[in-house]
Amino acid sequence: MLQDYKYKRVLLKLSGEALAGDQGYGIDPKVVDDLAEQILPIVRDGVQLAIVVGGGNIFRGLAGSAEGMDRAQADYIGMLATVMNALALQDAFERHGIFSRVQSAINMQEVSEPYIRRRAMRHLDKGRVVILAAGTGNPYFTTDTTAALRACELDVDCLMKATKVDGVYDSDPVTNPDAKKFERITYMEVLSRGLHVMDATATSLCMDNDMPMIVFDLTEPGNISRALKGENVGTTVE
Repeated sequence: MLQDYKYKRVLLKLSGEALAGDQGYGIDPKVVDDLAEQILPIVRDGVQLAIVVGGGNIFRGLAGSAEGMDRAQADYIGMLATVMNALALQDAFERHGIFSRVQSAINMQEVSEPYIRRRAMRHLDKGRVVILAAGTGNPYFTTDTTAALRACELDVDCLMKATKVDGVYDSDPVTNPDAKKFERITYMEVLSRGLHVMDATATSLCMDNDMPMIVFDLTEPGNISRALKGENVGTTVE
């Protein structure tokens, strides 16, 4: 029931890599199906959910730029990759009975709606999941920045950043077994310590607009629901 949840309207940031699962590239149907199964009861309980999805499982603009591509052109290709991921999510959601809309920052009316803030909010009010694709529509901006921007625009209660790590650490827990995990940390600490939670633009935007963020492990079943209910999952940044 909705009163069981601490956060009633949220934005979930999904990395493209998360959709690839263990195969490392492309879209793993099992991953998107598992995600839909986690989200279905949350939406049925009345939580309003927007999703910003990345495209790193298909193409990364920075990687293309590093190989000699024009940076803006590479970023546009990355934006198109996020649209493919968004359509895959929509397909999985609707097969599970979750009503959803894809809104793209790049106009492609045959497959998506244009991103219009008030229309997105209307969809949320009607219980539809809004999947936000194509980043901000501008090169040089990451999907992390998109997530921070849309979270502020849509007036959500919390930005949830789903990763393959169970929170924010003072160093890389993969290479440093003694890395310390934070239960809570401020945006200023994130910036001053140079922690790579999100890029500096996204971090500053959240800090300036008092947007709390939860960083948690998407691969642990049930974590989305637990985080929404205010349980101690991952790291809270505020």
